[in-house]
Amino acid sequence: MASYLIGVDVGTGSARAGVFDVAGKLLATAKRPISMHREDGGIAEQSSGEVWQAVCDSVRESVSRAGIDPAEVAGIGFDATCSLVVRGPEDETLPVGAPDHPERDIIVWMDHRAVEQAERINAGEHAVLKYVGGRISPEMQTPKLLWLSENRPDIYARAEHFFDLTDFLTWKASGALDRSACTVTCKWTYLAHENRWDAEYFTRIGLGDLAEQGFRRIGQSVVHPGTALGNGLTEDAAKAMGLVAGTAVAAGLIDAHAGGVGTVAAGGDASRCLGYVFGTSSCTMTTTAEPAFVPGVWGPYYSAMVPGAWLNEGGQSAAGAAIDYLVQLHPAYAEAKALADKEGKALPVWLADRALNLAASASAAAKIAEDFHVVPEFLGNRAPFADPHARAVIAGYGTETGVDSLVALYVAGLLGLGYGLRQIIETQARNGAPVETISVSGGAGAHPLARQLLADATGLPVELTECEEPVLLGSAMLGAVAAGTYPDLMVAMPAMSRIDSCAAPDPDFQKIHQARYDAFLVLQNAARAIRAASH
Repeated sequence: MASYLIGVDVGTGSARAGVFDVAGKLLATAKRPISMHREDGGIAEQSSGEVWQAVCDSVRESVSRAGIDPAEVAGIGFDATCSLVVRGPEDETLPVGAPDHPERDIIVWMDHRAVEQAERINAGEHAVLKYVGGRISPEMQTPKLLWLSENRPDIYARAEHFFDLTDFLTWKASGALDRSACTVTCKWTYLAHENRWDAEYFTRIGLGDLAEQGFRRIGQSVVHPGTALGNGLTEDAAKAMGLVAGTAVAAGLIDAHAGGVGTVAAGGDASRCLGYVFGTSSCTMTTTAEPAFVPGVWGPYYSAMVPGAWLNEGGQSAAGAAIDYLVQLHPAYAEAKALADKEGKALPVWLADRALNLAASASAAAKIAEDFHVVPEFLGNRAPFADPHARAVIAGYGTETGVDSLVALYVAGLLGLGYGLRQIIETQARNGAPVETISVSGGAGAHPLARQLLADATGLPVELTECEEPVLLGSAMLGAVAAGTYPDLMVAMPAMSRIDSCAAPDPDFQKIHQARYDAFLVLQNAARAIRAASH
């Protein structure tokens, strides 16, 4: 019996693959970088050809590193960022921006070119917006499609397929055009609880042609994550990956949702635990038995992560990226970067290690922040305000220029992310989606300092699962379900994930965090009030 599973994760800057056994033990990983084109106006573009090659190379290398026979791989699952892929007839790549770059056929999730289109859609107060927290984001796909139809009408008309990146990958792997309920429900306004698209919505916002075509270009067949697609890997895909044709291919997940699947049931009850995916951006995943309508928080989405359950999704557009940008603003950045490079560490890790060296404990590191207060909304507020125009606030700067002042700013930035997470948790609890614990995944949350400060800032215990690659594990779980190794995700999740450690809130620091949280809210509200007055 085939006894191994592969999870593939396509993030913003890389594609990764991991080989797991059926108990969820990670055997090997491999990684390939993915380039991105950025320009003013919120533009971010990638190449689906480059992404697919990176995926195939990662899978091939991970299998080689694991030292297993490719014939022993039972199934493969995919997750990816919620980026928009535009493909023409005969698998033709179509430029989403400059016409002389047809290879750039992906509008990346973080691309904000469609802010004006999103505002127009929100002004229509459409019924489907009830299921995206009341307001659609420019990071979602219908505003981006509307931008494309208005600004690149020739490309829009020529497009044969509009894919979420995850669905593009499963199509390349299996040839199946089925879309995942995760992608189309969370980012395309599909109403999974009613098994339908809302034709009136598309017509009213100016995309009626998609409805008239029976939604052929965005997905006529929508299936649960983990559903086996087509006849498994095609001959071409299998050859490119070094696997066997017919290996089960699962309907996929958005990357953050794969992190949720890989973590939230490690303690047994997925509904008690908030999945916090802490990477370039951050996402919060909350599972409920009944729909919870939370203003400013995406959802409730039916079967978008766990089939048969409802999901609320929050988070921030910039998390790890916010910290990276924040520390670059400090005059000691270059000095600290040189010291980190000398020790062979990434700068955030070096800063976190130094904070622990300066403080009596991880919780005591909060005192290092001193007068610094940070509202790290450099790329808007995804939740709970759904405000793409929000911007960061940094208070408490003095004349200090040394490295330890940079450490203080770094700690304040981490705390700012923690208070933003607390704000989302409290908003959800008031609207019927309470949680008792947080399970963190993603590289930005890997350091023990980050986990403890998140626990202290939110007042909730922060769990770390045994698997060091929970996002890859979540995708491997999909492959396990598609292959029949487990009957469904509800069985696969607790069987393949376990809690390794837990950071509990330190009661001795509750008072300082309440004061800092109050300051966070004051600064955030002041910035919003000033911007509102200026408009």
